[in-house]
Amino acid sequence: MRIHVVDAFTDRPFAGNPAAVCPLDSGDWPDATWMQRLAAELNLSETAFALPLPPDGEADWAIRWFTPVVEEKLCGHATLATAHVLRTSRGVDGTVRFASRYHGLLTTHAHRDGSVTLDFPAAPGTAVPAPGDLARALGATPEATFTTGTLGDLLVVLPDEAGVRAASPDLRALAELTRRNGFRGVIITAPATGPGRGYDFVSRYFSPADGIPEDPVTGSAHTALAPYWSTRLGRDGLTGLQASARGGSVHTEVHGDRVRLSGRAVTVLEGRLHSVAEPGSATE
Repeated sequence: MRIHVVDAFTDRPFAGNPAAVCPLDSGDWPDATWMQRLAAELNLSETAFALPLPPDGEADWAIRWFTPVVEEKLCGHATLATAHVLRTSRGVDGTVRFASRYHGLLTTHAHRDGSVTLDFPAAPGTAVPAPGDLARALGATPEATFTTGTLGDLLVVLPDEAGVRAASPDLRALAELTRRNGFRGVIITAPATGPGRGYDFVSRYFSPADGIPEDPVTGSAHTALAPYWSTRLGRDGLTGLQASARGGSVHTEVHGDRVRLSGRAVTVLEGRLHSVAEPGSATE
C-alpha cells in the first residue's frame, strides 16, 4: 500500500494541515482496528482511507477518516488531500463522488489551476448558552455560542481577531468539557480586523479529546463557519483564515444547505507500507 502525506489548504510545503492518504485496492475495507492503529502510528491529525467502488454506482470511492484516537465522522482537509492524491497518482481528474458513512455523498472537483473544491453539507448553528466552564477552559469570554447539529462542534464567537490569535486554552479542561457535553471539538472565531487583509474571518479549532490538541486547518469546521459569517456579513462567498501556527486559507461559498470549500494541496512525502492490511468484518 502506498501512503501519501499531503499538506492541505495551502500552496506550499510545511503549511496548512497535513493528512496521510491511503488509496486502497478494490475489495473490502481493512479491519477498523488495523486502520486505527495505522493512524496512530502516522500520528497526523487525520489519516484518510479511500476504497474504489464498482462503476455505475452513486459514488466512485468510499472514504473514511481516522485521528490517532478515533474514527472521524467528517474531515475536510483529508478529503481535499485524497482528491489531490487521486489526481496526481491515479490520474483521477475532475469530479469525484465519495460515499461517507455519516454524511452521505460528498463530492470534490479538481480544477485546472490545481485547486480543489469540496461540496459538503452545511452545518448552520443554533444559539445556546455557553457551558459554565467554557470561559475558564478557553481563557477568553465568548460573545456568542452555537451548537452545529450533526457536525458536533461548539462554535464560539469571540469579540475580535486578536482574541482568537491570543487564545491559549487549557486543553485538559477543554477535553473534559467536550466529553461532558458531547462535542467533537470547539471552534473559536472572530471577524477579520479590517478590510483588505485577504480574508473575512479567522478561526482556530481544538479537539483534544479526539487526539487533536489544535488542528492546523479544519475544513469541516468551515461548514459551520461559512453559514454563520455569510449571514452576519451578508455575502455568500468568503475567505476564512485559520490562525494556527501553520495557518491556511479556506474559500467558502454557501449554496442553500450545502457549502463549497476550496483550497490547494501539496504532496510532501510518499512511501510504501510494509505491514499487510488485516481484513475487516462484514459489518464494516
